[in-house]
Amino acid sequence: MAGFSDHWTFAFGVLGNIISFFVFLSPLPTFYNIYKKKSTEGYQSIPYVVALFSAMLWIYYAFLKTNTTLLVTINTFGCFIETLYVGFYIFYAPKKARVQTIKLLLLLVVGGFGAIVLVTQFLFKGAIRAQIVGWICLVFSLCVFVAPLCIVRQVIKTKSVEYMPFLLSVFLTLSAVMWFFYGLLLKDFNIAIPNVLGFIFGILQMILYVMYNKKEEVVIKEQNLPELKDHVIILEDDKKKLPELSEEQIINIMKLGSLVYSEKNYGNLNEVAKNDKVVSKLQTVEA
Repeated sequence: MAGFSDHWTFAFGVLGNIISFFVFLSPLPTFYNIYKKKSTEGYQSIPYVVALFSAMLWIYYAFLKTNTTLLVTINTFGCFIETLYVGFYIFYAPKKARVQTIKLLLLLVVGGFGAIVLVTQFLFKGAIRAQIVGWICLVFSLCVFVAPLCIVRQVIKTKSVEYMPFLLSVFLTLSAVMWFFYGLLLKDFNIAIPNVLGFIFGILQMILYVMYNKKEEVVIKEQNLPELKDHVIILEDDKKKLPELSEEQIINIMKLGSLVYSEKNYGNLNEVAKNDKVVSKLQTVEA
């Protein structure tokens, strides 16, 4: 029975690695947009810095436990890719955002992680050390799942899903399911519990995406509709043709148009009277 459980644990761990691999790659479209715009306006660095810190913590926790090789593999890749994301963000960010990101890096990655390693190494031993680090990992894993809430708030505020990649939400949800069962089968609740929240937030983000993406499509369609109110549409009917005008009728229409234009723009009644006489004389001559 234990062997059967081990096989399932390994299976969920491998699936968790595969899906988490795509989770780490899913922000690539976001950074492609940043590269095209040469600006990080509208994007936040907090999720990537927190994810980097969390990956480093999980690697440390995995080295304190047994049978956690699959945690080491995926989080090593996570550290690498999140470092690239943060560096890319810093490169294109304006000065204020760049300074804030560097401060956050120093606070969490250097100060925070360094302090956790030093304190747990010198003050705790054995299983207690692993338990303390596990609790810390649990808390910061929750922070990783909560971090996208700033993006959720922006989506609700702007009613636009431009800054919330749909693929990231899908892969986060699937990843949360796999790692939940992996932790549950290992009887490691430090791994299982955060992924319950991850699943909930993943579903929430997908629901918001569907809601506001539909609204964006409606707005785009309305903007693309031609404004017919300022246009004159002439319908041609081959069966019903307009009667042809005689030369005399055409001359009278042109003179009438000149008369109306003169009256409208200048209000010269004498000129109007003269035009009437001219029209009358021309009609007499033609008759």
